[in-house]
Amino acid sequence: MSVTQLVAGANCPVPPEKLQVEVTLSPAQVSGAEVDISAFVLASTGKVRGDDDMVFYGQPRPGNGSVAFVANAVGRAEFNVDIPKLLAGTEKIAFTATIHENRKTFGAFTSLQVTVKNAAGQAVLVATLPATGMVESALILGELYLRQGQWKFRAVGQGFAGGLKPLAEHFGVDISDAPAPAAAPPTPAPAAPAKKPISLSKVTLDKAKPRVSLEKKTEGFGEIRINLNWNRDNQPAPKSGGLLGGLFGGGNKGVDLDVGCLYEQRDGTISAIQSLGNRFGSFRSDPFIELKGDDRTGAISEGEWLHINGQQWQTFKRILVYAFIYEGAPNWAKTDGIVTIYVPNEPPLEIRLTEGGNSLGMCAVVLLENVNGALQVNREVRYFKGHQEMDQAYRWGLNWRAGSK
Repeated sequence: MSVTQLVAGANCPVPPEKLQVEVTLSPAQVSGAEVDISAFVLASTGKVRGDDDMVFYGQPRPGNGSVAFVANAVGRAEFNVDIPKLLAGTEKIAFTATIHENRKTFGAFTSLQVTVKNAAGQAVLVATLPATGMVESALILGELYLRQGQWKFRAVGQGFAGGLKPLAEHFGVDISDAPAPAAAPPTPAPAAPAKKPISLSKVTLDKAKPRVSLEKKTEGFGEIRINLNWNRDNQPAPKSGGLLGGLFGGGNKGVDLDVGCLYEQRDGTISAIQSLGNRFGSFRSDPFIELKGDDRTGAISEGEWLHINGQQWQTFKRILVYAFIYEGAPNWAKTDGIVTIYVPNEPPLEIRLTEGGNSLGMCAVVLLENVNGALQVNREVRYFKGHQEMDQAYRWGLNWRAGSK
């Protein structure tokens, strides 16, 4: 099928089905410019109907999930838009790009590209938006919109003054950069509490800021979700003559990263959760950690997820989350990998795996420690030859043997 090429101001129809909207930057990375991609689900007024209509790194799948932020890597972001499941009254979905904390302008980039794919994963349109010379740090990229019963996409490319906060407020989102104030003392007939505004804060753990500590909560930490995502298209496929080629017939896909963890409980139990050996764990029963599937095809744009039952945090001593290259990828820098930790009512925590230029296949990403009930998150990003070497470095004490999946 032919792919429609759009310039700013142009539009074309899209099929009324489940779509993928992918945004890519050129170049993929500019020093000091961390780009956030967001979507706003709008009514006929051009405003959101509520906070669930803002879809971004802080709430990737709000509401009924018909618009979901499913992939985030350096220079790339992706959304799923299930048009048949959109809430009644939805007439437009605006896609935007902003530079975190306005540290640069989009003039530092050459262009941004929006690709819309149909339910079969085939590109329907590509909109290329030049950025050279732009003086703004916020950009409305394009919009899916309903016109006379037909869904269309329009390339916009409009610069916007300010960053994500004024842009979100332009669309009617109630934003708070600071924690909500403590609730007033209860009265005999208390009024319903005001809804807490959306927080745009996020934390990137790097060499300058490698650790955060979340205070102990009597009710526990809820469902802790850890996501590993990467750029599947940035890697050469493995050669058919090697070991992996022999196992998988050569294939035509790029890198396959896997996420897993070592865990140690307070009673001395030690083990691992990973797809190798089919050790997927369980969220609601011991060990209270579960690996949600394994993406070997690259078709699952959400990447891979570990879920930790934070209600059972008192049972853990420490958890080491790691990523390893199961297939492909000559070095870590080219994976554009990101690990994001979502803890309820806390800013998302990001760890980027873009510093490793070596061929070591194992990366210890982040260590979660129970410190007197608090959840201490330590950025590690240490590279090893394999599981055994990482285990020895952290003195876990497991016996390892070759496995497959």
